[in-house]
Order: sequence, then structure tokens, then C-alpha cells
Amino acid sequence: MSDEKVLIGIIGGSGLYALDHLTVLSTVNPSTPWGHPSAPITIAALPSGTRIAFLARHGQGHTIPPSAVPSRANIAALKSLGVAAIIAFSAVGSLREEISPGSFALPSQIIDRTKGVRASSFFEDTSVVAHAMFGDPFSGKLAGWLAPRIQGALDEEGKGKKLFTDKTIVCMEGPAFSTRAESVMYRQWGGDLINMSVLPEAKLAREAELSYVMIAMATDYDSWRVDSSAVTAHDVFQTLHDNSATAKLVLSKILDELQGELSGGKHGEALLQEKGGMKFSIMPRSVKQKPEDREKLAFILPEYFSGEEGKDVASA
Repeated sequence: MSDEKVLIGIIGGSGLYALDHLTVLSTVNPSTPWGHPSAPITIAALPSGTRIAFLARHGQGHTIPPSAVPSRANIAALKSLGVAAIIAFSAVGSLREEISPGSFALPSQIIDRTKGVRASSFFEDTSVVAHAMFGDPFSGKLAGWLAPRIQGALDEEGKGKKLFTDKTIVCMEGPAFSTRAESVMYRQWGGDLINMSVLPEAKLAREAELSYVMIAMATDYDSWRVDSSAVTAHDVFQTLHDNSATAKLVLSKILDELQGELSGGKHGEALLQEKGGMKFSIMPRSVKQKPEDREKLAFILPEYFSGEEGKDVASA
């Protein structure tokens, strides 16, 4: 693990592979019990000195499809660097007319349409059982803090882009886009957005006790509009470039203030509401738990699996 300590992690999705106007301090590639992350993580500083950790979800040059993203290694690696809050970006399809391509959104709920081929828990294949609370899959306090600041940045940009909040995102397996029938069904279910990346990322962040929000960037209308052509990758990438520039502007406006809050500001404790959340999610310790499994889990949850203190907490 690196000695570098940062509080904010940025996960870039399709179209957001790097950040501008930052001083690169180092590039690290932490080895975790779940392997290496999608790409080496860039530790960079804003002009103010605020440090962030940036990770490209799909690897350098976008070489990793959604179903193969090593999400456990990504989340574990970010936590090993000291990250406490993650802002994840993702290109999404819109399932609502008002969420036009170019719009931004902060979803609050998820409908899971993945097919079980993605490793979705740090506790899989271990002798330790845990049931994380996931009724509210995103950090509501962090999303609420971010919303007016993101809207302010969009207003300053002056392109008329809107921010939508409290939306439901559908996570599908991919890599093909939805059929028209599926797209219509997702709308009937209450879906507002659709992507291929929010899971298991959000679940793993919860297990690692990290505050997690996703800033969704609409690129298309999926396939539900019967009078329009079905979405293509070409359509998506036409909008990605402009959305990426907007995402960088948004980050430049919020990171310093967020760093201040997380470093002891009056809202800092509330923004890190997930910290301590796994204490009552881990089943009591038994003699059947293997020491090697506890050692593995100590990488992300040292408070519960390291030393005598970990024994006491996990036995509570």
C-alpha cells in the first residue's frame, strides 16, 4: 500500500479518462487481495494543494468492458490510499424525455439487471458472512451537499444543462444496448436512467464504508422512443466529449470545498455517514471463520478484522 493519503477518489467512466489542470504527484498501482485496479491510480493536486485519487474504470485506453471491470480491486485500492468518499462518473442512457442528452443527474436508487457474473461482495468465497444495508444505495448526505454546487457549475458554464436529482438508475449487464421492449419495460418499472457500471461498484463502496455518489451524464435516449433510431455507440460518443468537459468544470468547482468539509468541516461527519455502517452487518465470529479470510477482509475493514480490537467488534 502507498503512503499517499487522500480523502477524495474520482472514478472516471466512459469519456472521462483524465482530469485537467492538476499536478500529478505520483502514479500508484496498489496490489489488493482482489488483484490490481483497472488502471494505475493517479494521485494529483489541485492548484490549491487539494489532493485527489483518479481511477479510470475501464482502464487506460478503455480496454475493459463493464462486466469485466475489477470493481473489488478498484474500491479496495482507493480505500488503501486513504480515500473516504468516492465521486463516480458514468455515461448513461435516459429513460425520460425531460432528461435530454447532455443533462446531468444524481441518482438515488438502483434497479439491478446484471446477471450474476460480476463479483459483487468482498465477502464472496470467504467463511465470513455479512449483509450490508443497501436500501439507500448512494450516500444521500453527500449527494444533497453536491447537488446545489453541481447546478451552480452548470449554470456558470452557460450551456443550459440541467441537473436532475432523486432518480432511479437501471444497471444492465451489456455489452449490447437494450432492446426496445426492455427499454419500455424499464420505464414502466420507474427507471429514469440506465447504465452498465453502477453495480457492483456502489455495493462494494458500501461494504468498504466509503461514501459513494454517481454523477450520471446522459448521452442518449436508450431505445424506448419508437419514432427514433435505437441508440448506437456513435450516438453516445458524440455527446461524451462535451459531457466530459462539463464534468471537469464541475469537479474544479467542488473539490476544494469538499476537501475542506471532509478534513474537519462542519458537515464532514455527516458526509461520511457510511463510516461504521458495517459493524452490525457482519455476522458474529465463529470458530469456522478462517484466519486467512479475516486477514483478507482486514485490508478494507481493519477495524473489524485486525488484532484484538477486531476480534471484539466482529464478535459483538
